[in-house]
Amino acid sequence: MAKKWIQDAIKRPGAFTRKAEKNDMTTKQFTSDVLSNPGDYNKRTIRQANLAKTLSKMHKSKRK
Repeated sequence: MAKKWIQDAIKRPGAFTRKAEKNDMTTKQFTSDVLSNPGDYNKRTIRQANLAKTLSKMHKSKRK
């Protein structure tokens, strides 16, 4: 079960990327914007941004 926590954490695959594209930003830019202005976004979007940030850190550590 512990190995599938990422799959369990992602409830709506691709939703955050679509939101970023709708705002003419990359996922990384949108993550930064959401986390620096949390009052402008709903709770779900903020949680998605936190997850995107966490997953991007994990991806970088695997490349080393």
